[in-house]
Amino acid sequence: MKPAYLLAGVCTLALLPSALPVMAQAEQSQTAPEVSTVEDTMKTATRFMVEDVATNGGYVWAYLPDFSRRWGEMEAYPSMVWTQAPGTPEMGEIFLDAYHATGDEYYYDAAMKAAQALIDGQHPSGGWNYVIDTAGEESIKRWYDTIGRNGWRLEEFQHYYGNATFDDHATVESGTFLMRLYLEKRDPEVKKAVDKAISFVLDSQYANGGWPQRWPDAPDFEKHGQPDYTGFITLNDEVAQKNIDFLLLAMQQLDRPELEEPIRRAMDLFIELQQPQPTPGWALQYTMELEPASARTYEPAAISPHTTDASIKSLFHFYELTGDDKYLAPIPAALEWLEKVEAPAEAHTDSGRNYYRYVEAGTNRFMAVRRRGSNAQNGEYYVNYDMTGEMAEKRVDTDALWQRYETLQATPAEQLIAQSPLYGNGPSLMPYYVVTDDIVGSDLNTQSDDGRDVTEARIHDLVQSLGEDGYWPTELRTTSHPYKGPGPDSPPEGFVDRGQVGDEWDTSPFTMESGPMGISTGTYIRNMSFLIEYVDERGDDQ
Repeated sequence: MKPAYLLAGVCTLALLPSALPVMAQAEQSQTAPEVSTVEDTMKTATRFMVEDVATNGGYVWAYLPDFSRRWGEMEAYPSMVWTQAPGTPEMGEIFLDAYHATGDEYYYDAAMKAAQALIDGQHPSGGWNYVIDTAGEESIKRWYDTIGRNGWRLEEFQHYYGNATFDDHATVESGTFLMRLYLEKRDPEVKKAVDKAISFVLDSQYANGGWPQRWPDAPDFEKHGQPDYTGFITLNDEVAQKNIDFLLLAMQQLDRPELEEPIRRAMDLFIELQQPQPTPGWALQYTMELEPASARTYEPAAISPHTTDASIKSLFHFYELTGDDKYLAPIPAALEWLEKVEAPAEAHTDSGRNYYRYVEAGTNRFMAVRRRGSNAQNGEYYVNYDMTGEMAEKRVDTDALWQRYETLQATPAEQLIAQSPLYGNGPSLMPYYVVTDDIVGSDLNTQSDDGRDVTEARIHDLVQSLGEDGYWPTELRTTSHPYKGPGPDSPPEGFVDRGQVGDEWDTSPFTMESGPMGISTGTYIRNMSFLIEYVDERGDDQ
């Protein structure tokens, strides 16, 4: 098998949709599929994606079979490719995984085509936007002025900044894939793009160690009188943690010791961003004075339990990298606070501790975000403290966090440093980026209740269910209203807000009870990951 260059424990696995179709297991025990048969299935599915689906080597998320409509996070033009998962970077990653499992150069070439799409769409500053339009600047501006502007609950698409973003891992996932690809064969064009991405992360970092959501600075954009938020210090979507991980990967794999200083500066800022009692948690974003700030109109200035959860986990990671007790010091107060602000039982949506999204700094009052109107023209979001009917959608396992805190406290610093990339040590290199256990749980290589081999049944189903056209048909339950112009200035008569989407002029995506069968990059990635694991584990035995 060819070597791979992704650091275990440093870079996060590819993000895949949470509601991907699970192939039904065979009702009767199946003969273990031949590895050659599995490899043929992989090749057929990949040829279809590369030769029939891709746009200049890049991908969105879902397509109708006749390609009359396609979607990333929103509906896309045929000329568009997406950088958010499961888009172009993740497709490139699974191609590389297939290359490692089979040694077939076709997969490396497919990864290079995905890389070229990203290189062609890389912002001059070195980062990436959510979306690349291969038709050029005027086309993407037209998209933002129409489909984007009318997505009521997706305000990040309502204005074209013309710069790049860290949001939804768009820049870091693209840069990580390109770095992994460069380390495969040391292609100089790929290296240039990787160097630009690293420079983007460094150039956009503030002196205090934080990062904005978007960069370079663009003319301010106000919505409902709120100032532009994209320059605020951002923790939302783990922007800072992902950037730290990316710099760690570059530091170790590209021999860039000078990256240690910006990494440490970013880690130290987490300590400063913790708010004082009685709300010692973390917010989604901050002003340059390190005060919680509002962002999109449905993201008030508040302390966020789920961001606090993510920040605690980041501090654990920083302690593992350094062995420095200062990263553990903020955690007890934050955990005690989380236990105090759990939502009432009647608002729980899951077992364990459930939380509302926002808690007011200084008072610990719960904050509800509501909306009125029917579309991006007449609608608005607002905040109050009436939690009637509000469900607690976020879950935090404080018991597990306490346990990890105590374990780390008892772990000698020397033991941690011996495995830290900050000190030129581990972790080991892993051959695959997309790991099946992390997608759907650790049910591989086990037996079902009736003694059948789950892996063999699953692989048999995947081989048999590949359609004649070369893809796994997937029910596309997420759709959107086609753009039909700006919406009316007042809600249509009889309009009832369903939450995900407003009236027929709202281009926001929404989920239906059923939908047409179509093509899904997420399904391709997920199914390929199972086939790749099967080939990797059994290829030498057949």
